Amino acid sequence: MQDSHPLKNILEKRRNGIPYGLYAVCSANEYVIAAAMERAAATRGPVLIEATANQVNQFGGYTGMKPVDFRDFVYRIADNVPFPRQRILLGGDHLGPLPWQEEPVDRAMEKARELVRQYVLAGFSKIHLDTSMPLAGDCRQSRSDPERAASRGAELCREAELASARLRAENPAALRPVYVVGSEVPAPGGSREGEAGLAITRPEDLAATVAAYGQAFRQAGLEVAWENVAACVVQPGVEFGEEAVHAYDRAAARELTRTLQQYPGLVLEGHSTDYQTPQALKEMVEDGIAILKVGPALSFALREGLFALSYMEKELLRFRPDREASCFMEVLDWSMARTPAGWTRHYTGSPPAVRYARKYSLFDRCRYYLPLAEVRYALSQLLENLRQTGLPLTLLRQFMPRQYDKVRGGRLENEPVSLVKDWIGTTLDDYLYAVRPVRIDG
Repeated sequence: MQDSHPLKNILEKRRNGIPYGLYAVCSANEYVIAAAMERAAATRGPVLIEATANQVNQFGGYTGMKPVDFRDFVYRIADNVPFPRQRILLGGDHLGPLPWQEEPVDRAMEKARELVRQYVLAGFSKIHLDTSMPLAGDCRQSRSDPERAASRGAELCREAELASARLRAENPAALRPVYVVGSEVPAPGGSREGEAGLAITRPEDLAATVAAYGQAFRQAGLEVAWENVAACVVQPGVEFGEEAVHAYDRAAARELTRTLQQYPGLVLEGHSTDYQTPQALKEMVEDGIAILKVGPALSFALREGLFALSYMEKELLRFRPDREASCFMEVLDWSMARTPAGWTRHYTGSPPAVRYARKYSLFDRCRYYLPLAEVRYALSQLLENLRQTGLPLTLLRQFMPRQYDKVRGGRLENEPVSLVKDWIGTTLDDYLYAVRPVRIDG
């Protein structure tokens, strides 16, 4: 049994002047999750895997998984890695009425309460309460009314506390939830506005959010829960667009991060930290943005690794007419073109420009198509072809030079899945570098 929540332990270290942080892997892809666990296996810390309200909810979300299904999915991956379950933290992101914001307030909040209840009962212990969005009947002019958001957030927190009490009565070793409040602007997942610039959260807005939630929690009799509010989501000036990254500028964010001195029990949580440089990520953690969310950059790395394997397959099958090519890249693009709903709001322009974006955009809408049956079949055929042919070091050096070095050094198996997971791991290394005072290499 752990003495306290790992996030609270990190806060304690920061109060002692040690700039620790935590990164959250926001993905439902088995290769990404396995890669995160393999990287974390070299440390003594936890791995934090998060699901969003749209992705996983009581109706299945777009993954088809309820919270308990997602937990079991993650645990199955851990058992296969292997990685100890007790070092896995599960987080719920943007938990609230987000999927039902077009519905009347009472109905949307009823569904949001059930959402939070199921997440907590499934063992998710990092709970981001996001009630910032207006619902049907609300004034639509103001997305972030702090008093309204805080009142609804307290309502959801009460549900979480009741569920936690029930869970801990059944399992005394279960962690009590730690809460994150607030919401970033723009909405998660990357934004076209990321290419034009961003407004960093103003210190007065952070203060208003913290004050509103503190008051709402106390009025609801949630003083103990308020002690477990560990972070507030802000916009520190990081975002990405289709081909551009808005880099962290610690000087521009200094006014915001200095405000943290008023809240010794809190850190800031940064969303859309994908594609930031290792140094920028480290500066964010040092400046108090101690929880870093990453998702698309990891599935982007997965896509890069799979494309590298595809190019090697094309070269190798020139000499193996007995094996049928997987055509993985072509099948993936065909699936995206056939069902454009997953990317059409993100990619615009001429047909060639859109085809290019479907493959290479930083938004990485490819990730929504990897679970499709035809794409999974092509991927399995790709992996099997490469297992049968083997991967010559010459091709590995050409298409996966970092992995080539590790294979030559005996630190990595020359096997396609291992190579892809290590490719993802190079992105995770940037986050490991950022959240710990010393670097841990993969």
